[in-house]
Amino acid sequence: MDFEVSGPALAQWRSTAQKSAIALGLNAREVDWFIQRCTELDKLSLHLGTFRQRERIASAGSLAALNKLWQRRLVESCPLQYLVGVAPWRHFVLKVSPSVLIPRPETELLIDLIWEQINDAPELGKGNWVDLGTGSGAIALGLAEVLPEAQIHAVDQSAEALEIARSNAQKYNYGDRIQFYQGSWWQPLEKIQGKIQGMISNPPYIPSSDLATLPPEVYRHEPHLALDGGDDGLDAIRYLINTATDYLQSGGIWAIEVMVGQAPLVKNLLEQQGNYKNIQIYQDLAGIERFVLAFRA
Repeated sequence: MDFEVSGPALAQWRSTAQKSAIALGLNAREVDWFIQRCTELDKLSLHLGTFRQRERIASAGSLAALNKLWQRRLVESCPLQYLVGVAPWRHFVLKVSPSVLIPRPETELLIDLIWEQINDAPELGKGNWVDLGTGSGAIALGLAEVLPEAQIHAVDQSAEALEIARSNAQKYNYGDRIQFYQGSWWQPLEKIQGKIQGMISNPPYIPSSDLATLPPEVYRHEPHLALDGGDDGLDAIRYLINTATDYLQSGGIWAIEVMVGQAPLVKNLLEQQGNYKNIQIYQDLAGIERFVLAFRA
């Protein structure tokens, strides 16, 4: 951090920013999260207010520059994660930009589900695992962490997204464990067709007609390529159901995230396809049916 701000000036700005957030219906705690990412201050020092007497606080920019960023949050509804360029996920702090979907806390549970399956069947934790539509690389990193004996393959159409994903993998020393490919879904993975132990994906699943109803933070700023699931939201999911059986080994895992109300439909599609078994639906921490997991018959 190449700049410094004074404690009294930052305290005054913080108070004004919190009031502006509340006036627009935002959570005032966003201000402290923003400050933590832009300065050396931690949550405790902000909570206790001990920073107020400090003459110098290391900062990523001048107070005027930080305020300019914060105004983008207020005026443009720009997500804080894009403003500061990072998003916490599991215990990672991942680089993000408008080229990638901001990784959500609920998606963390998808990694936990895989870990539980591997505990029951350790042999599945070896070999090739695939993250389709990797974006920031969050799922790929999560897999690399819980599957130390696996080789992870991460695919995305976007060259910009892959650049960010590679950067995140290198930051956490997973550059040699994760191979990245630019392409559409399975297309770059023909060499390992039929040799994949597991496929994980957080595919686009929002119905096209629903996109405009999303919060402005999402609709205006996050990549529609990662959101738009077609007329009923299931276009990509149908594709993954119908094609994964050509790539997964017998007994291989198929697991995805879905939106509210889609899990029973996806379970039915898997049953109709005929090449899956032990199809299961899992809830997120809010009790929403968020994940569908099945095994290649």
